[in-house]
Amino acid sequence: MRIGFTYDLKDDYLAAGFSEEEAAEFDSALTIDAVSDAITACGHELIRIGGHIPLMQALLKGERWDMVFNICEGVSGSARESLVPALLDAFNIPYFFSSPALHAITLNKAVTKHILRDFSISTTDFCLADSTQGIAEPADYPLFVKPAAEGTGRGVTPNSIVKNREELIKEVDYLIRCYRAPVIIEPYLSGREATVGILGSGEEAFPIGVLEIEITQRGDSPIHSYYNKANCESCVRYTLAEGEFATECAQLALTAHRLLGIDDASRVDIRADKFGRAYIMEINSLPGLMPRHSDLIILGELAGYSHRRIVELILESGIRRKDANSALL
Repeated sequence: MRIGFTYDLKDDYLAAGFSEEEAAEFDSALTIDAVSDAITACGHELIRIGGHIPLMQALLKGERWDMVFNICEGVSGSARESLVPALLDAFNIPYFFSSPALHAITLNKAVTKHILRDFSISTTDFCLADSTQGIAEPADYPLFVKPAAEGTGRGVTPNSIVKNREELIKEVDYLIRCYRAPVIIEPYLSGREATVGILGSGEEAFPIGVLEIEITQRGDSPIHSYYNKANCESCVRYTLAEGEFATECAQLALTAHRLLGIDDASRVDIRADKFGRAYIMEINSLPGLMPRHSDLIILGELAGYSHRRIVELILESGIRRKDANSALL
């Protein structure tokens, strides 16, 4: 199969003047090379395309591919992950991972939580704030405050845990000014933290394992913050969760993956309260694939899935969907 490969290369954006944090979601040359090697090792012809601009240029020149392996995070807007799959839909080119609508939903944490709550899937209560005016006094502190549509821990710092009204107003004001977008306010959960990797689509989807996340003494806070994620080698201890907690997390994640209609892969972040009850915090429909650093890849290695095998399973899932859709035409 002739597979195009779309991605946002971090070095390009740094060279264009983006800060390290602004470019945090983009992929390193190491990731691009590793994914490319995995795709070609599966017997496919790979054509590196790059981001949305070279993709548009190629499409207008008449270039086409059997499928596109898309890991573009996008540059701006609350639906930025939807741009590349929307372009590919416009030209009737099938691709791996989810639809534009699904990426827009999962990037917006508030919308995701609304849907989960409507289907009685465990997630915390929350409110969305686009200013410091009219924020209702919560029943209890501490609370957790974060941007509503950011990834890679952007905007999550020790100050995200707020213990009183003064801290709440200060952090909401800071995040709105910094990210120019609404923020989510929800209860702070002090229990165990985990992320679940799901591969496949529909009834064929399955969890590859549950990765428990423990912050070491070198971390800046007890949460999976931007700093702790960026320095995970020293700030985070990763283990495979087992027992009742792992079973609950895996079932929660799989249910959400199937209910939302996520294709090929996802990573579902979960945290427990002080009583051990698990809640979905957010869902990533475009999980990172950086060797030895991205949570999905770390989980896969602990669970016996190599980087190449994870990419291979994503390819198999996407190709099955393409073939099934073609059979319906």
